[in-house]
Amino acid sequence: MTVVLHILTQNILPIFLLIGLGFLLDRKFHLNIITLTKVNFYIFVPSFTFVNLYQTAIRLDAVLAVIIGILIIITNFGISIIIAKLRKYPKGMKYAFQNAVMFYNSGNIGIPLITLVFSTGLYAAGDQTPYLSLALSIQVMVLVVQNISINTIGFFNAGRASLSVRHAVLHIFKMPTVYMVPLAFLLKFVPYDITVLPFWPVLNYARNGLVPIALLSLGVQLSKSQFRLNNRDVFLAAMIRLMIGPALALGFILLFGMDGIPAQVLFISASVPTAVNTALIAVESKNHPDFATQVVILTTMLSALSMTAVIFLANRLFPVV
Repeated sequence: MTVVLHILTQNILPIFLLIGLGFLLDRKFHLNIITLTKVNFYIFVPSFTFVNLYQTAIRLDAVLAVIIGILIIITNFGISIIIAKLRKYPKGMKYAFQNAVMFYNSGNIGIPLITLVFSTGLYAAGDQTPYLSLALSIQVMVLVVQNISINTIGFFNAGRASLSVRHAVLHIFKMPTVYMVPLAFLLKFVPYDITVLPFWPVLNYARNGLVPIALLSLGVQLSKSQFRLNNRDVFLAAMIRLMIGPALALGFILLFGMDGIPAQVLFISASVPTAVNTALIAVESKNHPDFATQVVILTTMLSALSMTAVIFLANRLFPVV
């Protein structure tokens, strides 16, 4: 019981407090969610992705994390196709459902969650955080897979509801994160440390802004959205994201024989709610924004339970030797 309470107060509560602040700020000042969306997509997300990817050492565990991340997306895509056919969704709804199921909040919630989990309590000794660097390197790989996917497949899906395939593809290449990933990989092989250049502190400042701005933006979006308890499709998407998602991750972790911190990170990361970017993309593309936002709301609320349970199980299933 003490462990569960610690997880709730030290790992989960800080995340929801920031979301709550965004909610209250919007109720008071009626903030512009489109502006916040643009700032996230064009400054904070690409900066965060580039800096972390450039500074992360590529090791076998990280490669396996990428493979498992891809397999989870593919499996969820297959599940969403089956459900869309059974439920006879129209084209736009089919793509909105796919995005809600496939993409989870590996950046906005995943990064702060992993940071909090591996820098406090069970994994820290005083000011020492011996597992944090490894944990974040694995989470960054998950974030890269999710970022590339949501900024390509996610935008493509949302765009196809109202755009031609050609225009949907062109829309993808307007997203700077698509270019940051190959650029970071390329510069890793250049025999020069770009962190000494004048623009590096700018990227660092922008990187550090992602977590608070993203969580505040989620609160603002939740404030502007109406939540109805009579939408079965919302509950169906939430069940797949919060129950099937971690189960899939656990299956792939065991299949590849991972253990210790990397296994814990992958398992915990799969328990987070649907990516807020799916709602922002739906707003941007005008593709079932109410459904997308309601899935984000429901999974975000219920994830307090799913994340707590998975963090507890991860510590028991994959102990650090």
